[in-house]
Amino acid sequence: MSEYLRMSGVYWGLTAMDLMGQLHRMNKEEILAFIKSCQHECGGISASIGHDPHLLYTLSAVQILILYDSLHVVDVNKIVEYIQNLQKEDGSFAGDKWGEIDTRFSFCAAATLALLGKLDAIDVGKAVEFVLSCMNFDGGFGCRPGSESHAGQIYCCTGFLAITDQLHQINVDLLGWWLCERQLPSGGLNGRPEKLPDVCYSWWVLASLKMIGRLHWIDREKLRCFILACQDEETGGFADRPGDMVDPFHTLFGIAGLSLLGEEQIKAVSPVFCMPEDVLQRINVQPELVS
Repeated sequence: MSEYLRMSGVYWGLTAMDLMGQLHRMNKEEILAFIKSCQHECGGISASIGHDPHLLYTLSAVQILILYDSLHVVDVNKIVEYIQNLQKEDGSFAGDKWGEIDTRFSFCAAATLALLGKLDAIDVGKAVEFVLSCMNFDGGFGCRPGSESHAGQIYCCTGFLAITDQLHQINVDLLGWWLCERQLPSGGLNGRPEKLPDVCYSWWVLASLKMIGRLHWIDREKLRCFILACQDEETGGFADRPGDMVDPFHTLFGIAGLSLLGEEQIKAVSPVFCMPEDVLQRINVQPELVS
């Protein structure tokens, strides 16, 4: 049942383990063999064997390979070619050959290429123009021009602009206000107005605030308490909300959110790539953020 997102599931689990200093407990060779088996002739990487390649899973695979310092497992030049072929005339990116356009895919393309040291392989100028065309009157971003602002899309667009050195194009105070309005009386954060809090937004919202230098605008202690209330004492995993079932997705973003809040037991995390900062220092990929 999880095949359709398995590659991202592996990334969530491995990154959570690495942030806790426990990556050595995972089966590296088995994971690398799995990634190699998921690369297609076109260069893209799929969620699992027998599935179509997609930008989402291509990024997850590259993130895993960077964690393990093992890019040699795949054909990097073919990955670059795959991403080049997904860019459209207006600068946007399709997620795969079926053509869906979304700012998530702009982020995936830029993040993957930045990690590979190949960002110049795409038309960065046009890509920036498209992402900026998705900026709304409230300072946020949607999936396409005219779409509603959403914290997940804001993270993708802010991360994209950080990677392309264009954060100065954002009205940081306006966007910071919108993001801080996501904090609810429980201390948790939601993704857009009138929605329930969810631990994953402890990442999408917090990381965006960190990138634009406005992390101090929210009540950090109340958010920390909300995240910890979502941890299951028996299994150790995190759920979307207190009392719900835990899963790897919310576990990673709960841990990553705690890292951004300064939790000493967790490694420093990059707000742009959701990877340990020490890993990005090793490959010399550290976008400049708003101070």
